[in-house]
Amino acid sequence: MNAHFTFIVLTYNEEMHLPRLLTSIAGLQARTFIVDSGSTDHTIAIAEQYGAFVTHHAFINHPLQWDFALKNLPVSTPWVICLDADQIVTPELYRQLEDFRDENYLDINGIYFNRKNIFKGKWLKHGGYYPFYLLKMVRYGIGFSDTHENMDHRLVVPGKTLIWKNGHIIEENLKENNISFWIAKHNRYSDLLAIEEVERINNLRKQTIKPAFWGSPDERTAWLKYRWWKMPRYTRPMLYFIYRTIFKLGILDGRTGMIFHFMQGYWFRMVVDVKIDELLKQQRQHEKHQQEN
Repeated sequence: MNAHFTFIVLTYNEEMHLPRLLTSIAGLQARTFIVDSGSTDHTIAIAEQYGAFVTHHAFINHPLQWDFALKNLPVSTPWVICLDADQIVTPELYRQLEDFRDENYLDINGIYFNRKNIFKGKWLKHGGYYPFYLLKMVRYGIGFSDTHENMDHRLVVPGKTLIWKNGHIIEENLKENNISFWIAKHNRYSDLLAIEEVERINNLRKQTIKPAFWGSPDERTAWLKYRWWKMPRYTRPMLYFIYRTIFKLGILDGRTGMIFHFMQGYWFRMVVDVKIDELLKQQRQHEKHQQEN
C-alpha cells in the first residue's frame, strides 16, 4: 500500500466517469476514499469493485463536502490528493506520483496540478483555460477546504507550494455534452454564487486567501475576484467575455470553444448579476417591511 498519499473522490451518480478515474490511478497502490452523497446508479458498486472505501455524507455544497472529507476520513498518509469524479490522471502525472516520496518534499505543503478542460470533446487551450493550476495535493492535517466560498471549491494550505506544470489532470464531464444538463447545472450554480456575492456585499463573508496578483495561482484568483466584485453588474459579463475571447485568444478554440466561452463567460455571469439584483430587491423590501412594523 502506498505510504505517501491517499486519494479522496467526491461522487454523486458518477457511473459514467468513475471507472475512467479509478483506472487511471489503479497502479499507484494508494488507498482511495469515495465520499458519496446518495448515488442511485452503479457508482457504489464500481467504487467497491476497484477496492475503494465508501463513506456517505449528505451534500450541501462542494466546499462543505470537502471539509467533511478532510476532517472525518481515517487517512493515515502524510498527503491527500483530492479529485473530482470527472477528472483523469494523465500518464505524465501518474509517473510523477509514482516517483513521489514524502521525504523529498518535507518543506512543501501543497502541489498544484495543471488541468486540461474538455468541453464537448474539445480541449479548451485558450480563453484563460490553459494552463490552469488547481491545488489538488495537500499535506494531510494542514490543507483545508475554503468554506468561505459557496460554489468555487478550493483547498488552502499555509506555507510553500509547488506547481507541477507537466502534471496534468484531464477534466471532462460527459454529462455536459447535453447542453440542457449544462444549463441546469449552471442555473443551480448561479443561485449559489448570487447568494455568496450578496453576503459579501453585506460583509457576511470574507476571503480566506490573501489576494496577490504575483502570488500563487489561488492568490492571483483571489485578487481577480476582489476586482470582479467591485465592477458594475451587467457590464462585467460583457467585459469578461471580450477579455476571454480577444485578449486571451478564446476565439482560437473554434466554434465549440466559443460556445463554452459565451455560455460560461457571459451567459452564466449575466444570470448571476440578475439574481443578485433580485436578492437585493427582496432584502430592501424585507427591511422596509420591518421598519413599517
